[in-house]
Amino acid sequence: MLEHGGKLREAMQRYGGSDWIDLSTGINPVGYPAPALSPDAWQRLPEPDPALVRAACAYYDAPQLLPVAGTQAAIQALPRLRANARVSVSAPSYAEHAHHWSRHGHTLRQVSYAGLDAAVRDSDVVVIVNPNNPTGETVAPAQLLDWHAQLAARGGWLVVDEAFGDTARASSIAGHADQPGLIVLRSVGKFFGLAGLRLGFVAACSPLLAQLEELLGPWAVSGPAQEVALAALRDRDWQRTTQIRLARDGERMRTLLPADASGTPLFHWWPEAQPEAFHEHMARRAIWVRLFRDAALGIRIGLPAREAHWQRFEQALREWNQG
Repeated sequence: MLEHGGKLREAMQRYGGSDWIDLSTGINPVGYPAPALSPDAWQRLPEPDPALVRAACAYYDAPQLLPVAGTQAAIQALPRLRANARVSVSAPSYAEHAHHWSRHGHTLRQVSYAGLDAAVRDSDVVVIVNPNNPTGETVAPAQLLDWHAQLAARGGWLVVDEAFGDTARASSIAGHADQPGLIVLRSVGKFFGLAGLRLGFVAACSPLLAQLEELLGPWAVSGPAQEVALAALRDRDWQRTTQIRLARDGERMRTLLPADASGTPLFHWWPEAQPEAFHEHMARRAIWVRLFRDAALGIRIGLPAREAHWQRFEQALREWNQG
């Protein structure tokens, strides 16, 4: 399996200590307060809940959606619905996309964001993470829709991973995803801070959603996950308050980091000159950040959960900057 953020237990085993601050994932550290579950949530088989789909369509402004066990489930399944495709994946970005398209007989190339326009012309499938993870780079909706039109005209796909799109709602093209050849992935785990639910949604045309549902099989999303997500997607007061807090905290983090840092309110990344040393420096202070060693060489940092954690992080950063 590929390297990802999290793995806090592994960090504790390696460095010791117990009072760790996990900044490695970009997940909202002040997640939605899960409500009490219905008495039979653990006993009943998790039949699909139409109310969940309606709430998700309203929240994501999407015409139709398929609930899945996290966007990871869709990322692993989509390459199995095509054969022998020429696939271009934005790079650097979430590595699972390229990993799974490379495993099912497709011709894969990874393309910089600057090179995507040219790649669309001779690809069958183009996969873009928007906003990008880890750099935060974005592509305007008009450009995405133009690329989709080019691909769809010859039976191609544009796959847009909007897992971190909740804080950039104006950039979403989920509302157009009933058109053939456009597939948009959305995640409940990031903005809502509910990564443990393993719940996401796929927006696409009806025939493709039917194919994907058949491939994923029955009971793809647990009953408890559906109940908690339904409450979160309907809670507009919590969503508004959280947008304000994340914007404020994201700007606070941005002011602490190097001038070349980029990202979203939930995370920031920069091409640290000494990424291994920075990662080690923070780990020795029980602060877990994400080290990227390959194409996205650098450091990604999420948000602290509370003021005491901000103070510890800022102190560790001062110590790093002072050498």
